[in-house]
Amino acid sequence: MADRTESSIVVDAPPGEVLDVIADFEAYPEWAGEVKAIRVLAEEGDGWADQVEFTLDAGAIKDTYVLDYEWDVVEDGTGVVSWSLVTAQVLKAMDGSYTLAAQGAGTKVTYRLAVDVKIPMIGLLKRKAEKVIVDTALKELKKRVEA
Repeated sequence: MADRTESSIVVDAPPGEVLDVIADFEAYPEWAGEVKAIRVLAEEGDGWADQVEFTLDAGAIKDTYVLDYEWDVVEDGTGVVSWSLVTAQVLKAMDGSYTLAAQGAGTKVTYRLAVDVKIPMIGLLKRKAEKVIVDTALKELKKRVEA
């Protein structure tokens, strides 16, 4: 599963504010169009969710799955938030990351995503689904943070 989709956007807010929106999983259904429901399953007391259950409807890919999160960020909010798939019904893999870097008064957010499914699907359709997820997530994240 070497193929992945990557895109970046600049958000007019400091990295800490962007990170706060990324970490507020319960609010995802309000702004992340494909995410229909969220449930934080584990948090080790450090304030960061470790495992999160998502119900996703991204056109070609519909599933309920659990992601395991790693928070490699510093106090100002810069760094990398990454995740990997724990369990799913349709997905075989969903590995990704947000990289947050200060850019002037704003934040450059780079989203990387690799998805694989258990059912046969043409690679082109998988990449298209990834692109829709990545592009929508970045645009909606920008809109949410800047609101």
